Amino acid sequence: MKKEDMRRRIAHAAARLLAEDGSLDYGSAKRKAARQLGAPDSGQLPDNQQVEDALRSYQAIYQADQTRTLLARLRETAIEYMERFAAFDPHLTGSVLNGTAGPHADINLQLFTDDQKEVEFLLMRLGTPYQAGEYRPADPPGRVYPRFLIDDPRAPIDLVVYPAAELRGMKRQQADGTPRRVRLPHVRALL
Repeated sequence: MKKEDMRRRIAHAAARLLAEDGSLDYGSAKRKAARQLGAPDSGQLPDNQQVEDALRSYQAIYQADQTRTLLARLRETAIEYMERFAAFDPHLTGSVLNGTAGPHADINLQLFTDDQKEVEFLLMRLGTPYQAGEYRPADPPGRVYPRFLIDDPRAPIDLVVYPAAELRGMKRQQADGTPRRVRLPHVRALL
């Protein structure tokens, strides 16, 4: 079998795993799908964009109504939190933005401010249960950003706080031309 055919098959098998068992991340789903198809060689794994495209196709065929309802609920929740954190220039990113969110999806928000402690002060005033931690992106290496995980019963909220000036240097679009992050008006327009 040609390498590209195997990548496509792995991408679709990984998409099925992600859609049916939302607890996996893309990397784990790709490796599990490769093992199931007898192709453990990591040189044949598809990239995340191929898996995302396959996931979008799978959801459109097998879970269209369920996905549409779930996305609307998650985006409404995201809007609610973006309004709460409006002072910190919130941006929605991840699967809730790109339309591939499953039942176990987090709502990923990026906040931009020069006063990062104010985010935690607002969380304390809101009285919402949360955990504080750190986010260490692979690119650029060595950077550490404050991260807050909010335990909302509708969906976990994952906040990462960046210095305001970093927004200008961040990539705006994915490889396929779709936005990496959007502000509140754009999220409202998605509903």
